[in-house]
Amino acid sequence: MTKETWGRVCNELLKTVGKSNYTTWIAPLRMIDMAEGIAAFEAPTKFMRDWVSRNFGEAILRELRNDGHVVERIEFRVPELRPIPANEVSRPVAAPAPAAPKARSDEDLPGAPLDARFTFDSFVVGKPNELAHAAARRVAEGGPVTFNPLFLYGGVGLGKTHLMHAIAHELQIRRPEARVRYLSAEQFMYRFVQALRERQIMDFKEMFRSVDVLMVDDVQFIAGKDSTQEEFFHTFNALVDQGKQIIISADRAPGEIKDLEERIKSRLQCGLVVDLHPTDYELRLGILQTKTEAYRAQYPGLTMADGVLEFLAHRITTNVRVLEGALTRLFAFASLVGKEISLDLAQECLTDILRASDRKVTIEEIQRKVAEHYNVRLSDMIGPKRVRTIARPRQVAMYLSKQLTTRSLPEIGRRFGGRDHTTIMHGIRKIEELMGSDRQIAEDIDLLRRLLES
Repeated sequence: MTKETWGRVCNELLKTVGKSNYTTWIAPLRMIDMAEGIAAFEAPTKFMRDWVSRNFGEAILRELRNDGHVVERIEFRVPELRPIPANEVSRPVAAPAPAAPKARSDEDLPGAPLDARFTFDSFVVGKPNELAHAAARRVAEGGPVTFNPLFLYGGVGLGKTHLMHAIAHELQIRRPEARVRYLSAEQFMYRFVQALRERQIMDFKEMFRSVDVLMVDDVQFIAGKDSTQEEFFHTFNALVDQGKQIIISADRAPGEIKDLEERIKSRLQCGLVVDLHPTDYELRLGILQTKTEAYRAQYPGLTMADGVLEFLAHRITTNVRVLEGALTRLFAFASLVGKEISLDLAQECLTDILRASDRKVTIEEIQRKVAEHYNVRLSDMIGPKRVRTIARPRQVAMYLSKQLTTRSLPEIGRRFGGRDHTTIMHGIRKIEELMGSDRQIAEDIDLLRRLLES
């Protein structure tokens, strides 16, 4: 078959499979032979050979027949030998020895070594993270893929990366033969750009599409990077089509990641999306108690006064990393000065952390929490509707905004859809009156206040 004939077939395939699929999978093929009813093509890699054969073999066969060729079947081959330099022509070329299976290597986990500390055993479970922990455990068991992808999201220092590493560690134990790749979205982007620069894009595709489990941390970093998003999208689809497990983390829900393509948001939302909520007092105290037990072995001579851990759990509410860093500093400081870890010592040693961790509640946060509590839309609370089911939560949010922030009444009014400050005053007074006569309102206010201040 001539190049012109294959060119005609390619034009028809372009219409059939689309430009993106054609560029990625059909264009790299090379027609090498057609004889005795067999059309033979050469593919750059084994991965491409298998993928094209499985997904586009029938389409290629059909277009060849439509062009008038008598073809019974198609073969896809991969070059077996590397090019031999001139000074090596006389030397026999030995086939490379098959590599022994490895649970993990730099190839299996490119650019992202796992932290040995981040295991399920060292993860402290509480109500804010119990669903995320259970989902991660299920994926780590390595059975049939039940939800794909698993998308973990939450603020800084809430345990997303810990769970990702724990899944990878567990998979290495349960399925040592599995190919697990864990890396950050930034590393994915860097490797993609490097492959483009060095013209090794097919090697890149094979590396990421031939895995059993792909784990990408902080996926929000590819937002706005059009080419990287395009490749991530196709990698995602290829793995899902093969029934491979994908685990993604980000600092916010898929629909809230700015500049992320809608089709990627849609794919990320098709699995299980789990929110790691901010830590509550009980979880923070549990984390501190667990870490303290480990430090007691490291600092056997130190003693700790009652109430110190409770004080830290109450005051440091930003994230777990800050909490653990404060405890590390406290033990190190007490060891250096040779004193008991007391409340006075903690306040002296952690002045900057305690000051930075003072809770500052915003009006937006109050509005969101109140809307969630009363099951109303945030847009309705800020909007003009005056029905009782919306007006009462709105007044509760106005009252809490005055109590928990330093904002003036006119500014609070602006945050509630541009309302006059007298409307805000009326709402606050109404809630103050109801708190004395309506037990449910008083309980709601108390609960919301504790949620916002925790």
